[in-house]
Amino acid sequence: MTADLYRTTRPGLLGIGNDGETVQVAGWVQTRRDHGGIVFLDVRDATGIVQVVVDPEGGVATEEVLDGLRREYVVSVLGVVTSRGEDHVNPDIPSGEIEIVASELRVLSPADPLPFQLDERVDVDEGLRLQYRYLDLRRPTMAANLKARSDAIRSMRRVLDARGFLEVETPTLVASTPEGARDVLVPSRLRQGHFYALPQSPQLFKQLLMISGVDRYFQIARCYRDEDFRADRQIEFTQLDLEGAFWGQEDVLEVLEEVAVEVSREVRGVDLARPFPRLTWQEAMDRYGTDKPDIRFEMEIRDLSAIFSATEFKAFAGVLGGGGTVRGINAGAKGLTRAGLDGLVERATSLGAKGLVWMVVEEDGSIRSPVAKFLSDTEQEAIKGALNAAAGDLLLIVADQFRTVAKVLGTLRLDMGQPDGHEELAYLFVTDFPHFEVTDEGNYAPMHHPFTAPENVDDMIESPDTAVSQAYDVVLNGSELGSGSVRIHDPATQGKVFEVLGITAEDAKRRFGWFMDALRYGTPPHAGFAFGIDRMVSILQGEPNIREVIPFPKTQTGSDPLTGSPSRVADAQLGELGVIIAPEVLAVWAEQEDAE
Repeated sequence: MTADLYRTTRPGLLGIGNDGETVQVAGWVQTRRDHGGIVFLDVRDATGIVQVVVDPEGGVATEEVLDGLRREYVVSVLGVVTSRGEDHVNPDIPSGEIEIVASELRVLSPADPLPFQLDERVDVDEGLRLQYRYLDLRRPTMAANLKARSDAIRSMRRVLDARGFLEVETPTLVASTPEGARDVLVPSRLRQGHFYALPQSPQLFKQLLMISGVDRYFQIARCYRDEDFRADRQIEFTQLDLEGAFWGQEDVLEVLEEVAVEVSREVRGVDLARPFPRLTWQEAMDRYGTDKPDIRFEMEIRDLSAIFSATEFKAFAGVLGGGGTVRGINAGAKGLTRAGLDGLVERATSLGAKGLVWMVVEEDGSIRSPVAKFLSDTEQEAIKGALNAAAGDLLLIVADQFRTVAKVLGTLRLDMGQPDGHEELAYLFVTDFPHFEVTDEGNYAPMHHPFTAPENVDDMIESPDTAVSQAYDVVLNGSELGSGSVRIHDPATQGKVFEVLGITAEDAKRRFGWFMDALRYGTPPHAGFAFGIDRMVSILQGEPNIREVIPFPKTQTGSDPLTGSPSRVADAQLGELGVIIAPEVLAVWAEQEDAE
């Protein structure tokens, strides 16, 4: 029988029920083994692996083809599915009870020697993996990550489609409205000296869709932010973006829960309890020292200030007298040496603390600490009570202004207690964020974005420092997946927010005039959310870096070893755009060329 198709079935779909059938499969040669004149091939495609038995004397292929056959050759095999017999079953693969006895084998595409082996046990430099990303994606873990990403997005669409959402695309060439991160700019050829920006998010356009009469909107949106790269951050990323008219916070969070439950079930096979726990921003900061707490473990921060209200320990008394706070955590029984304890002090000071007080509870209940002699017995007993301390426990205390204490203890809490792996999924909603934060220059900046509605407009104007916004985040295992808010839907309130931010009416008109005009034509109350798909899938897959779940990511420095971007372009192209390279940049290029 001569093969005239690439395949009639797939390797991973075959089983004992196919015994005796003539089939044709196609895929990559995973391994080749020569045993007593018989060649065994494992042929792989996206569905799995099947073993193929080739008798070189059977005319299956020419001697030249069989001799040259090696890993990652693409082949098509025609043959009969045959039971392996009980003694030769491979329990590690679904097709392990059968094999294909080949009658014809064709090489569809040969493969050069690989730059690295695709075996999961082989550690490969990330730069090399990214340079040959198309090979890296053949590795089982990477293929599973790619599938998980697809499964997650399909689940999102399924939930939102069932709820009547309309999927709408928004532009990727927009006006620059610098807010937060730097825009990624694109020069215009037809209007030289003018620039588009790639969207940091579809924020204003999805609000325009609400004004347009779209009741429920969503989009799998590509977004761009010229930020420094981190393990969970790339210059381009993908987010689920959604918005609803006549919505408030509860409407948004209900949909987010449903999406998270469905995606977690699809990707991880777990059923999550609802409703998700909630904390206000202030509660999260007080108890965990961060607005994205990992609630999979305890070790909560406790306020010890009242214990030291009349203390004679000058370090604590001075901080409290200056409006600061004294707080601590119980890190449990760590059994650290003095060197280990000194390392914790160094860690705390590197985070901005003036110092760190450590205490170890001895078997007799006494406290061992460099500051124990400065504390009364009453204070020591109160500390143990407040931190629920037992013999052997390590207590860590920081005295400083609230933000510093929260940052230091929140970080030490993660250092000391965060569990390894991602076996458990702990979702959390954080609500009631401050509306503004103070910049290093002493100005107000929006905690989320300037289109977030305040809880109370009058309170926002009278006391911006304590104003609360109608903003909310979703957190998973200590990582912020995304944020959202009830939006401002009337021009007057939007103008007042701009005033607090120091944006003049003229500046607001120049930067957002087109949007402010739209608000005057009947804008329904609306609210929405956006969260990072890359970040969510990376956590669900147990990957510490989002590059592992992005098909073609950039490196930590923003380069792409696969395509060589970013790259220089010809002077003629720059001329068409009216772009001139600065002399200092040309000088750097010249130095680099000389060094090469």
